[in-house]
Amino acid sequence: MIQRILAAALLPLATGAVLAAGEGEPNEGGASRVLYPGEDRLANVRQLTFGGENAEAYFSSDGDELIFQSTRGDRQCDAIYRMDADGSNVRQVSSGEGATTCSFIAPDDKAIIYASTHLGGPECPPKPDMSQGYVWPLYASYDIFRADPDGSNRVRLTDTPGYDAEGVYSPQGDKIVFTSVRSGDLELYLMNPDGTGVEQLTDVPGYDGGAFFSRDGEWIVWRASRPEGEALADYKALLAEGLVRPSKLEIFIMNLEDREPIQLTDNGAANFGPYWHPDGEHVIFVSNMDDPKGRDFDLYLIDVETRELERVTHFPGFDGFPMFSYDGSKLVFASNRNNAVRGETNVFIADWVW
Repeated sequence: MIQRILAAALLPLATGAVLAAGEGEPNEGGASRVLYPGEDRLANVRQLTFGGENAEAYFSSDGDELIFQSTRGDRQCDAIYRMDADGSNVRQVSSGEGATTCSFIAPDDKAIIYASTHLGGPECPPKPDMSQGYVWPLYASYDIFRADPDGSNRVRLTDTPGYDAEGVYSPQGDKIVFTSVRSGDLELYLMNPDGTGVEQLTDVPGYDGGAFFSRDGEWIVWRASRPEGEALADYKALLAEGLVRPSKLEIFIMNLEDREPIQLTDNGAANFGPYWHPDGEHVIFVSNMDDPKGRDFDLYLIDVETRELERVTHFPGFDGFPMFSYDGSKLVFASNRNNAVRGETNVFIADWVW
């Protein structure tokens, strides 16, 4: 969401962050600008979508396809699409009813999952009231669904009251990690691919979400808030209204054997969208840590042992939702760069340079 989002997905939690945080300057004069000085980790950058709000693009295990969410045309909220990794063969795989977010392709490419509000009605749910500041909606009608690769034969996997979303498969395909409010707080859970065997992973007050597995399936990485005092009271009051304020999020990791959270970042910024590099030694994530105004989001690489940090992108706007291909050779991300119109968010792919 934010996420999954974070943030987006993150129309609930992430795409909202994209548009509000980094509108970027529209591209003028038709000159293409997809790479910026200092982005030495990226090569052969290609823009895959052109116009609308496109985010949370995630690779199939063979790297040949991407699944993503997009608000385009006359739609007022996200639908789920698939496309080839070169941007061709775009097709919608959700029904077009309700809002959708946080899609993912099973490792064997025999299924997809995504969250949808369609059981709550075919219309797009209402936008949140921003009179309380910048907040993300946690639509209670979100549930997680599995479908065939083309979107047919949709099956509901979650059926508890309240928000269920931000689901992704493990690389082995044996588990799905997701976020749910079923305990009264936003926590991480594991379940089997058929929705059975649900296990709670986190239990600290605050938002836990946007989790992804390491390549070996032994670890997860996610974003979390840990509010205290007045901030905790504000968090609980907003949660009761189906809202969350994403201004302070840190990155955590957890080994699924001992299940002890380990905090990677501690900068007080809005950190989200983490993803493991296949080497298991690095995590890429999104942060506004270098912008005092909090509007410029860039990608950062962190060594999970040394905590050594490296800034990856330098576009003065929004870069987010990174994912490495399973072999680590490619990086896909969403960005406001090279906009034709202010506020557009598009999907980009690049070769990763070590």
